Amino acid sequence: MDNRFNTIAGWALAGGIVALGLSIASGMYFHAERPEHMGYVIEGVEEASEGGAAVVAPIAVRLASADLGKGEASFKKCMACHTINSGGANGIGPNLYATMGEGIAEGKGGFAFSDALKGVGGKWDFDKMDAWLTNPRKFAAGTKMTFAGIPDAQERANVIAYLNSQGSNLPLPAAPAAGAAPAEGNATDDHAAGGNLSNEATPAAGMPSKDPAAKEQAEKKGV
Repeated sequence: MDNRFNTIAGWALAGGIVALGLSIASGMYFHAERPEHMGYVIEGVEEASEGGAAVVAPIAVRLASADLGKGEASFKKCMACHTINSGGANGIGPNLYATMGEGIAEGKGGFAFSDALKGVGGKWDFDKMDAWLTNPRKFAAGTKMTFAGIPDAQERANVIAYLNSQGSNLPLPAAPAAGAAPAEGNATDDHAAGGNLSNEATPAAGMPSKDPAAKEQAEKKGV
């Protein structure tokens, strides 16, 4: 009886060890990482940097493709605390009409802003608003605003564009220019347009050739 029990226990233990080993091996083999080149484009996100973190496109680039309708829909998350109509009353948070371009933590009918936000200084430009909506507590440590932020970069751009359309209408920043195209005719191979090749130019008519065989033939003909 004891031998039979020991045999069963031994097989059970061996089976558990094999299962654990297979689990570890499959986890190593099928470990998921962000691909070096993404198979499809995610709005507002560029390729990963050398460190592996996703690189967010500048706010100017994201604003160029911002959708006001989507921004208005996303702003509904904020309406529990904010109004945005002209002359609207402050609530838990200040009325946000004509906020873009306004001094940070200023005006708004005497709303009681936190000292943390007052200490930031400057005006609400597109970069500052993008940083604020990304993580309010990181932007102004100690802020009274409990909203965690909007993690999606393009959604933030949509909201900022909508905010700007409500009484501010600041001109959108120019998106960075795309890489300059190569100058015309500065080709480096025989198939480039313009005929400005990297090989030696063909001698002009009447000019002596640098080819020794051709030179010898020309001398025989008395050229």
